[in-house]
Amino acid sequence: MEPEVGRDVRTDAESVWEVLADGWAYPLWVVGATHMRDVDDDWPAVGSQLHHSVGIWPFQLDDHTEVVDVDPGRRLVLRARAWIAGGAHVQLTIEPRGPADCHVRLREVAAEGIGRFIPGWVQAPAITPRNVETLSRLADVAEHRRRS
Repeated sequence: MEPEVGRDVRTDAESVWEVLADGWAYPLWVVGATHMRDVDDDWPAVGSQLHHSVGIWPFQLDDHTEVVDVDPGRRLVLRARAWIAGGAHVQLTIEPRGPADCHVRLREVAAEGIGRFIPGWVQAPAITPRNVETLSRLADVAEHRRRS
């Protein structure tokens, strides 16, 4: 079983996608990301990357996250590096529920390095609280962001 969390969001799916498609917004909603260094021009195309830092200053590490798969407006699959543990595959899925609400699911599983040997049911207690907070932040940004 892969660790997965979900959240109802009080805005349309397009507003949530706009946040996901704005690489510069990444540290606003991803727990642990603290500083954006660069965003590839074609983000969120497959193979594009976000170049960010993680951790608390002065103990920050430069890192990057890469798009593995994308279905614009509906799904974004990322390969997030996780230092010693290797890396994780993170899938965000947006499900429209009505004209002004949607449901977002976040599934994360260690997929590279030593973390891939840890079963999902063991990973879940460690990453679920962080992912619940990540979806809470994503919802806040999407619900309150001003559209241009």
